[in-house]
Amino acid sequence: MAKTYSYAAQNAKDALKPFTFERRAPGADDVQIDILYCGVCHSDLHTVRNEWNNTLYPSVPGHEIVGRVTAVGGNVSKFKVGDLAGVGCMVDSCQHCASCAEGEEQYCENGFTGTYNGPVFGGENTFGGYSDNIVVKEKFVLRISHDESNLAAVAPLLCAGITTYSPLHHWKVGPGKRVGVVGLGGLGHMAVKIAHAMGAYVVLFTTSPNKREDGLRLGADEVVVSKNPDEMAKVANSLDFILNTVAASHNLDAFLNLLKRDGTMTLVGAPDSPHPSPTVFNLIFKRRSLAGSLIGGIQETQDMLDFCARHGIVSDIEMIDIQGINEAYERMLKGDVKYRFVIDMDSLKKESHAA
Repeated sequence: MAKTYSYAAQNAKDALKPFTFERRAPGADDVQIDILYCGVCHSDLHTVRNEWNNTLYPSVPGHEIVGRVTAVGGNVSKFKVGDLAGVGCMVDSCQHCASCAEGEEQYCENGFTGTYNGPVFGGENTFGGYSDNIVVKEKFVLRISHDESNLAAVAPLLCAGITTYSPLHHWKVGPGKRVGVVGLGGLGHMAVKIAHAMGAYVVLFTTSPNKREDGLRLGADEVVVSKNPDEMAKVANSLDFILNTVAASHNLDAFLNLLKRDGTMTLVGAPDSPHPSPTVFNLIFKRRSLAGSLIGGIQETQDMLDFCARHGIVSDIEMIDIQGINEAYERMLKGDVKYRFVIDMDSLKKESHAA
């Protein structure tokens, strides 16, 4: 067992505070990782505050983890001590259902085990990346091939990167396709970068006119202010695919109208209250589809990391110390981050050594 320092919430109203617990000793199939950086995802905030009504406490969030291997079990063949490694949103799945057999562990029919908050369908709690180390089965550990000079900015790829790459890949986004991205936050800014690298023509939709310049810098070919009816009318019936990253309830019809016949809008933002139901006629008169997507399987996540390394894609980040996490949550709620907070875990290690 390894004594582990972390930050945790003890209940939905609690601020994150220092918390010590025991990690399991690495087994034959396990990889132990010293955590260097952990991204801050909106899911962390939803979970800590029990906004999805499923939180197990104490809650140690964090599923955008980059670190260095410090120990491996006897059966481990893909990692050795000293390697860089990543951990995303999952640390286990049943391994025998149809989804797992097809490498789509995120849709495990028996519920994957989250990096924090335990199995999706209930079970023993798991503690995530707001901690100094983690022990994970080799199958759920990812290789990092990015340049070591910018590892902190790689961390958000483990959730924000795969959440956007997976649907773009599944719906075959590429050259000749016109793709809309709704929202320019942690997910949206990754979607713009990845869709651009895939060769698509990218139209970014934002409610903030002051994000136009940033959208173009990140790789959008066009930026539309979605509150402006004239700008929206110009792109009606023009898009093959829309990735909607907004995590707040909003009117979906405004965007469904922008799809061509047979176009699809996929939702990846997870609001804490439902969207108003879209008008059925918007779907049936153009054979449009409204879909959802979770993260990606382990192999697809590895493919995404390799794709991003080849194209020089990382997240735009603001580095914080763990001691500033509660303030970061408040800023995240206001949209005051460009575009992902990442915790420098050295700040936690210094605190634990001083304790």
